[in-house]
Amino acid sequence: MVFDRVADEGVGGGMCGIVGFVNGGGRQADRDTVEAMTAVLAHRGPDGSGAFVAGPVALGHRRLSIIDVAGGAQPLANEDDSIWITYNGELYNEPDLKPALEAKGHRYRTRCDTETLVHLYEEDGEAFVERLNGMFALAIWDGPHRLLLLARDRMGQKPLYYAQLPGGGLAFGSEPKALLKHPDVPRELDRDGLARYLFYEYAPAPYSIWRGVRKLPRGHVLVWEDGRVRVSRYFPKPGDPRDPSPPPFEAAATRFWGSFRDAVARHRRSDVPLGVFLSGGVDSSSVAAALCEIEPAAAVHTFSIGFEDPSFDESGHARAVAEYLGTNHHERTFSVASVLDLLPEVACWLDEPFGDASILPTHLLSRFAREHVAVALGGDGADELMAGYPTFEAERAATFFRRLPRPARALAGAVAGRLPVDHRNFSFDFKLKQFLRGAAEPPALAHQRWLGSFSGVELTRLLVDPPPDVEAEHLALAERLAAAIPADPLGRSLELYQETYLSEDILAKVDRASMACSLEVRAPFLDACLVDEVRGLPSCYKYGGGTTKRLLKRAAADKLPAAILKRSKKGFGIPVARWLRGPLSPWLDRLLAPDRLRAQGFFRPEEVARLVREHREGVRDRRKPLWTLLMFQLWHERWNEG
Repeated sequence: MVFDRVADEGVGGGMCGIVGFVNGGGRQADRDTVEAMTAVLAHRGPDGSGAFVAGPVALGHRRLSIIDVAGGAQPLANEDDSIWITYNGELYNEPDLKPALEAKGHRYRTRCDTETLVHLYEEDGEAFVERLNGMFALAIWDGPHRLLLLARDRMGQKPLYYAQLPGGGLAFGSEPKALLKHPDVPRELDRDGLARYLFYEYAPAPYSIWRGVRKLPRGHVLVWEDGRVRVSRYFPKPGDPRDPSPPPFEAAATRFWGSFRDAVARHRRSDVPLGVFLSGGVDSSSVAAALCEIEPAAAVHTFSIGFEDPSFDESGHARAVAEYLGTNHHERTFSVASVLDLLPEVACWLDEPFGDASILPTHLLSRFAREHVAVALGGDGADELMAGYPTFEAERAATFFRRLPRPARALAGAVAGRLPVDHRNFSFDFKLKQFLRGAAEPPALAHQRWLGSFSGVELTRLLVDPPPDVEAEHLALAERLAAAIPADPLGRSLELYQETYLSEDILAKVDRASMACSLEVRAPFLDACLVDEVRGLPSCYKYGGGTTKRLLKRAAADKLPAAILKRSKKGFGIPVARWLRGPLSPWLDRLLAPDRLRAQGFFRPEEVARLVREHREGVRDRRKPLWTLLMFQLWHERWNEG
């Protein structure tokens, strides 16, 4: 076998960047291309790089050292170098899997979890992913079978993009910027992808903003063999996720906390310093509380940030939790200028437009934590597993609203339209008007209207080219999920949130914002064992009696201050509405100028001008559509005009 491999000393697992390609027709792979693809992901792995080139295949890797810092360089092979892997992630059940593999005769050369993946694939083939409890994106080259396998973790914590190449080849990478370094991947915007971005505020899997570039959806495997590509889902599996004999609620809450503490214990495994993101909400506070039960509280490092605007500042709540638990707390307050200074930087490392403004404070928090630790635990996933968002409360109200006569609904809209605009975080008028955007729609569409920036009708008015029917696509996705996984209305909503908002917004935001400063963030709520347990419980355990995240709040009742458990969901936001009328106003004038829009040919200048005018004059709060447009323009300027 002829191959070329270079690698520095480093870790086998950890938060890394992976790339690679396989040529169709057996054409020899070139090392220059894979090294160029790998180099642009240096931020994901500053501790080293590696490449493997053999025949038609090339694999690349950038490493952030977390486990087995001194060994386990990637790409990594099995004992006879017939199977190779490049891997981004952490395998939390590796200590449980390794002894059985060793008993079967597999020989380990490192302490890293990457070797376990290779040997598990040797034993189980494609089905090996079903046994994994972790967050990962990986690629395996099976030399004897001339087969390339890609896989993404169950919940979508780690990203993985791919593109089919002329002649039957395939390229892949952790971020689109790596694929764009391959000479056969066109650097061309997908106008349908633009419409989907404006609808969701992100490009939903399997789509991307780049023509020909696709995202591997969460819980999926892709297999390339002889120029043919097959994509299949391994999680969630078809069938009812409910436990036929769930324990009583109180017993379920007690069991949940024990399972959650076990998940936190699995997620704390690291050879480098580790901390906790602490917002002062129940989710991150529960992570900190569980960790304080595992190790001395004074040894637990917690991190929070605050803002000068009091309506967006949660640092006082985080401080109260830290004092209650006795953690080693770190806090920093940021100004408007420090946040705005991030915008050009974000446009540089976001190679897809992203409309969730909380990516800015998430990056600030990540950068702050990275000064002290290399790994952080976060509270992501609890809202989507246990109905924590205000939208679930809104759905309850919407069931009554839909029963009202049409004139009564129209009157409610007219009254709401007369409310004065209030730019504070989650002000009453903003919540009411946002509620009315979706209240009369079917539940799946109502939730997306509440979360998103543009409806289907609004996209038709905005875009020069007719957009795809994104609302019909969204409803079709909801129906497919409901058919595969029968559940009650709340259960169906939770599955849809996990498929879209969690994996492609929340987790994508955390991955990009943290990896931009080489910080690994782990989510104990998304531990596979814990997810299975929660998914099997009745929906009334998650939301009931007007209480969101009912199970978690009961489980944490004697672990956290009562005031924290009673706090309403606030989110990790910044004062976008106010900034668009103040310090961001010049950005609107430049990036949304009519002449610029006409030259681009995407948006109708008169429609954009109306949105800007209404927001500036205080007629309507247009923070979400204007921010979504602004972030697209920043992305377009960096990646298409620069």
